[in-house]
Amino acid sequence: MRHLAFLPAAACALAVLTSARPAAAQPADSRVAQLFTDRCAPCHGGDGRGAERGPDIVTTPAAGRRSAADVARVIREGIPGGGMPPVALATGDIDVVAGHVRALVDQAKTPPSWPRVRAILGDGTLLEGLVLAEGASDVHVLRDDGALATVERTKARSVETIGRAPMPTLTPRAGPTPVSAGDWATYNGDIAGNRHTRLPQITPANVSGLRLAWTFAVPGARYLRATPLVIDGVMYVTAPNEVFALDAHTGRQIWHVRQPRTPGVIGDAGAGVNRGVAIDGDRLFMVTDDARLLALHRGNGQALWDTRMADFRQHYGATSAPLVVGNLVITGISGGDEGARGFVAAHEVATGREVWRFWSVPARGEPGSETWQGTAIDHPCAAPWLTGSYDADLDQLLWTTGNPCPDYNGNERRGDNLWSNSVVSLDPKTGDMRWYFQFTPHDLNDWDAVQTVIAVDAPFAGKPRRLLLQANRNGFFYVLDRETGKPLRATAFSRTLNWATGIDTSGRPQRIAGIEPSVRGTIVCPSVEGATNWMSPAYNPDTGLYYVQALERCSVFQKSSRGFEPGESFYGGSTRRVPGETGGKVLRAIDVATGRIAWELPQVGQGDSWAGVLSTASGLVFTGEDDGSFTALDARDGRRLWQFAANAAWRASPMTYTARGRQHVAIAGGGVVYAFALAQQ
Repeated sequence: MRHLAFLPAAACALAVLTSARPAAAQPADSRVAQLFTDRCAPCHGGDGRGAERGPDIVTTPAAGRRSAADVARVIREGIPGGGMPPVALATGDIDVVAGHVRALVDQAKTPPSWPRVRAILGDGTLLEGLVLAEGASDVHVLRDDGALATVERTKARSVETIGRAPMPTLTPRAGPTPVSAGDWATYNGDIAGNRHTRLPQITPANVSGLRLAWTFAVPGARYLRATPLVIDGVMYVTAPNEVFALDAHTGRQIWHVRQPRTPGVIGDAGAGVNRGVAIDGDRLFMVTDDARLLALHRGNGQALWDTRMADFRQHYGATSAPLVVGNLVITGISGGDEGARGFVAAHEVATGREVWRFWSVPARGEPGSETWQGTAIDHPCAAPWLTGSYDADLDQLLWTTGNPCPDYNGNERRGDNLWSNSVVSLDPKTGDMRWYFQFTPHDLNDWDAVQTVIAVDAPFAGKPRRLLLQANRNGFFYVLDRETGKPLRATAFSRTLNWATGIDTSGRPQRIAGIEPSVRGTIVCPSVEGATNWMSPAYNPDTGLYYVQALERCSVFQKSSRGFEPGESFYGGSTRRVPGETGGKVLRAIDVATGRIAWELPQVGQGDSWAGVLSTASGLVFTGEDDGSFTALDARDGRRLWQFAANAAWRASPMTYTARGRQHVAIAGGGVVYAFALAQQ
């Protein structure tokens, strides 16, 4: 079992919270100590735990894995491109210095301890626990029962240190943790998929007073794609193979766990994509690049269980935020352009044991396999790589699936290729499929259906209906009956769409002949990125409008006869930009009752941003614009009411929460989490 390394607050290694350990004893040979002091300490510090010019070489996980021979080689050869030159020492001196470094590493393995405090709160409540992080105004305490608590110094009667103690082994408490109205407890905030909030503080009348409350930069991150979760004032945000717990009011890091990226992973997971966590009680769930599902204790990040879902050497990965329904944690798999056979799996929240698995493509000979005529069914893709939705009224999971492989050449997969490019209704207890709807049969353009579906109850055609809404990557906006999966309406929301004239009453596209990939190349609209993609939409029941970020762009699609090859993507062709075309992002509000576009906001830029939207009952829509700004608009007419010039490369969707009585709106951009709140009077 691979454990993530625990890293305490505000530290790049364990040194910060373990600095009170006894100093390492000096070796008997003072010459060895002097060599280290003269040649190594100026960069790495006299104790090896890092200094201004060099990193910690004693307490990090990497240091613990290095043998004396490894250390000697680094001293002798340096780290080319890493800033460390070779050290000019005689061979014998290199060996003794390497041995000294190893001795420091071994001595540093003494279990760390943390300050323990006793606080008497303003109401007289006694609180004790370990200090995981602190600032001038507050202290973040891990209580003995595993819960995190924030002690505000000015509101406490007393806060005193009463010694030090090791980190305990925590046992998750029974039962779910209560979730308040101010929490953001799942990927879309609403388990039914709708990124719409009823938090009332931020309104069109006061949004001009919104100010940046705090930022948190994730070290080494380039494009964060995660939506943070907030429970009881603590924010949890991920980067690939790591998760941070932050004070949701200040952004201060409380704890951090990580593991190294896995060599050999390909596709989106190998590129470093991770979209967030799920929480149930004291358990926090996340996926890793090499297709494992982890359960951590949300009080301190302690590993609880670790389940391998698939073998990454078979082109699998994992990138999505899991979803908890009942006693199961459910997630899909990535690898949808690399020939991996897609699936959704459910695991027990307490143990990690797999309970069921739904394959998004049937095996040869199974019902549905007749829709795959040719050899491509052996490497079919259709990966369900984004978080699904849950319909509590009908007790059904609504999960979307990816495109078939090879992406651009359908010669060896003649037929509709079920259940690619579909939404499937699954029994959450068994994984059995109740119904499906396929948006793009026999997809040739990588227009997977992995966009968020929203379950809503709304009037349609003059009567209340249980609806399922999705703006699909193929350029059409769909309204389905979510009891049966039958299509009720599909209307184009892309203005450049050229591959179909419409969708017939059975839900099948009416294709235009010749608009498909070719050996010479064919211009098809939407582009390979789609008319929209995984960026989150939202629906406001008060306006009846569905908000989605759309892309107006085309691509030149070429197909090739190249087959599946281990270690490679399985595209069956390629795409490129149309010469001279830039495209652009447009935020569109679609009237669900009619399918018409009620208003739109064209954006300045090259169409390369990927921000989703957040809707509020107070009448706002938040999104990241293509020029890098974060914007609030009037939900009824699309007027810009507020902007913040973040100059960010958006790859994530906004969310909102309450911390210490103040509503915040947060979004990840580039490698930074931004949180905004109204200016305090």
